[in-house]
Amino acid sequence: MVDEKFQVVIKNLLPNQEVTLHSLHQSEDKDCWEAFGHYISDEHGTVTVAKDESLGGTYEGTEQMGLLWSLRPVPGSRPAIRLRKTNLLTPMVVNISVYSGHTSQGFSQTSALATTVTERWYMAPGVQRVDIRENGVQGTLFLPPGPGPYPGVLDLWGGSAGLIEYRSALLASHGFACMALEYTTPAKLKKTDVNNTYFEKAYKILQNHPLVQKDKMAMLGLCFGSAITFSMTAYSSVIKPQCCVCISGSHVVPVDKCIFEVLEDMKRRMGKVPVNEDNHLIHRDTILPIPSDPDLKVDAGRIKCPIMLVNGTDDQNWATVESAQDLSCCGVDKLNHMHTLKKTHGRRF
Repeated sequence: MVDEKFQVVIKNLLPNQEVTLHSLHQSEDKDCWEAFGHYISDEHGTVTVAKDESLGGTYEGTEQMGLLWSLRPVPGSRPAIRLRKTNLLTPMVVNISVYSGHTSQGFSQTSALATTVTERWYMAPGVQRVDIRENGVQGTLFLPPGPGPYPGVLDLWGGSAGLIEYRSALLASHGFACMALEYTTPAKLKKTDVNNTYFEKAYKILQNHPLVQKDKMAMLGLCFGSAITFSMTAYSSVIKPQCCVCISGSHVVPVDKCIFEVLEDMKRRMGKVPVNEDNHLIHRDTILPIPSDPDLKVDAGRIKCPIMLVNGTDDQNWATVESAQDLSCCGVDKLNHMHTLKKTHGRRF
């Protein structure tokens, strides 16, 4: 599975030999991504990634999964690309190679000492994928193998258009009935029809599925999906999850009307979006400063279930740290805020 830890061992090197361990992945969009670490073999001519430190590269220190989490576009790639898996019936193929010396560029022009191919899957054997087209709701339900019933998770991605399934498939592979919800694709849904009722209907479809435990429900939101999660769990009389997880989001964008109107309100704020020296838009300022007026944000004190926040301390898209600090002062009973300093393409998790 894609989240199983790499077990990478290099043998038959010279003692204390400098080598570069390199990973290469070609995405379904035909973009190439790479990661690499610099190692020195031990007295037996062996490098064990799980316990040896990388001295440089796209990651440093003892990072067993560094060859995956630090993947970045190869030099010369087209700008503003994202790494996403769409065809869950095929694996994520990663080529792992060893090069002599500490190398940081020119891998495609250099002969490797050794190469192997790994396959990383998002959907475990036996997981069922079920299209949901019910009562105006569109999405994909993933069910774990076995008789069930299972805890249910409603999975909300961000505001970028499209149905993104790979996280739901991975959660189903770990025993959760998870439904990836589609709510921003204009070609398939009228944004004026996507309002609080739409999310409530989706929640009930999942909760009422015969293989889902009705009293063990959760919501999982990323970016704009977190804003929806905050609003629904605070104000809905239907959506009453036992817990929710919000990743890289904020409670400062209340979702109290149709999605079209909320997104239009956000567009009106874009006049204050600055551009950095790399010509990147810095959206985080659009919700700063965090308003003190309670009518301008979700009343998070109304959320009665445990919340986990996972935020990037260098997030330039949303003011996630400031939002988390404000949430901690809003009377949230059970708030768990997670953040680390692992650099990943402009966001620091």
